Amino acid sequence: MIDLTGRVAIVTGAGSGLGREHALLLARRGAKIVVNDMHAEPAGNVADEIVAAGGEAFAYAASVTDFDAIQAMVAETLLRWGQIDILVNNAGIIRDKSFAKMDLADFRLVLDVHVMGAANCTKAVWDHMRERQYGRIVMTTSSSGLYGNFGQANYGAAKMALVGLMQTLAIEGAKYNIRVNSLAPTAATPMVGDLFPAEQLSLLETHRVSPAILALVREDAPSRVILTAGGGGFESAHVTLTQGIYLEDGPDAAERLVERWDEVIDRSDETTPDTGFRQLERELAKAEAARKG
Repeated sequence: MIDLTGRVAIVTGAGSGLGREHALLLARRGAKIVVNDMHAEPAGNVADEIVAAGGEAFAYAASVTDFDAIQAMVAETLLRWGQIDILVNNAGIIRDKSFAKMDLADFRLVLDVHVMGAANCTKAVWDHMRERQYGRIVMTTSSSGLYGNFGQANYGAAKMALVGLMQTLAIEGAKYNIRVNSLAPTAATPMVGDLFPAEQLSLLETHRVSPAILALVREDAPSRVILTAGGGGFESAHVTLTQGIYLEDGPDAAERLVERWDEVIDRSDETTPDTGFRQLERELAKAEAARKG
């Protein structure tokens, strides 16, 4: 049984949809919840629901794009409860259009909410978690970022950026017992709209995603995991590196690369590097081996 008694969690975008389900489940497992949302009324409703069920919660209306407001929320949380153990970066928006028709203002807005929103919230709790030597942070990524979706260039770019943020923060937070993971949810939320038939959407109940949050914020949580979840299915996604090839320098290097393309993309024995420097190390190893003959 995952017991979060005594833990304090901030869940952003928790006034409805997945954020609401995350907040309710974390509360049922004993966590005190800060219900963050842009709008006060839905945030207050969720906080009231938690309190009515015997939990502890308060609502805080603030946009994740407003760093000063987020800092104030963190200060209020520390004043009330003295600690912050868990941050679920769930807040998000969509502005779907094909890239040809997309206004760059909408591109910037989506990146601001998803990427800067998560960065703002994480930055606001980071020093506190380092000092306490404890933190569990979840970024909300998406299959749109991991694999692409038509009409979601802005959303996909933002969601993949969060994976990069997770990778580096997990490395930097490791010695402070801060574990950082990403969740790629699939659920029938207002953001999905009418993309699928109602019968299919009925299988993607929002509450079926939230167990993944529990798994990622528990005391013995992993770190640097990209966990996908939806409709009762759970999988992990990975950014991998193939073994690849080495080419001698020369004016026809590009042509020789194309000739051996199948070797480059051969996924046999691919690896998941633990840092970005592993690519550099691999390239150097190939070059040095070739030089030595």
